[in-house]
Amino acid sequence: MDRMIYLSMSGAKATMQRQEILSNNLANASTTGFRAELQAFRAVPVRGDGASTRVFSLETTTGYDDSTGPVYATGRPLDVAATGNTWLTVQALDGTEAYTRGGSFTIDSEGTLKTFTGLPVMGDGGPIVLPPDTEATIAPDGTVSAKQANGTVTPVGKLKLVTAEAKLIRGEDGLFRGPDGDLAADPNARIQDSALEGSNVSAVGTMVSMIAAARQFEAQMRLMSTAEKDDQAAAQLLSNA
Repeated sequence: MDRMIYLSMSGAKATMQRQEILSNNLANASTTGFRAELQAFRAVPVRGDGASTRVFSLETTTGYDDSTGPVYATGRPLDVAATGNTWLTVQALDGTEAYTRGGSFTIDSEGTLKTFTGLPVMGDGGPIVLPPDTEATIAPDGTVSAKQANGTVTPVGKLKLVTAEAKLIRGEDGLFRGPDGDLAADPNARIQDSALEGSNVSAVGTMVSMIAAARQFEAQMRLMSTAEKDDQAAAQLLSNA
């Protein structure tokens, strides 16, 4: 009887965790450059005397979907879309180097190029700062130039574009980092200017998966209810014996 309880309990818990990931994916279906998280289940034996036949079913995150999201033109000079396996480099809140596909930039009051979430955009030599009273333009190779009122264009830096040869690691802050530390700038990496890459989350597919997970959770709960009824029936039979 306890085997059935272990099975239904661990299955219900794993399904709840899967729902959390699916909900997060759906909430970011319109987030620029978002990469959908993937889910998988693994069996973990229960350690202890008399529990060698008990196995927990646990949900584990296998990584993220690295397929490219839809790219759409915005006409905004500070919008860029990374192409292929190219990633943009930013400075995370903890000061470490991190990578993102979200290329919607802005310029703060001090002229520093930042993401819309306020993170400094990193160039080959650090954060990129533009002179006052200038307009920024970004070339396909990542070169950032400042255009003055008289039409003079002066390069002020170059975006640090990296190429992910292997899967990056997603952090709790939603940014990605290299599995072996910071990545080197790739001179052959390219971006598309005045465009943004959308999320690669399929809203319809994710909703279907959420419905399936909800039904699976209900099935696990019914299994626990069945186990309880069977236990009560067995106890009644023993009391009448």
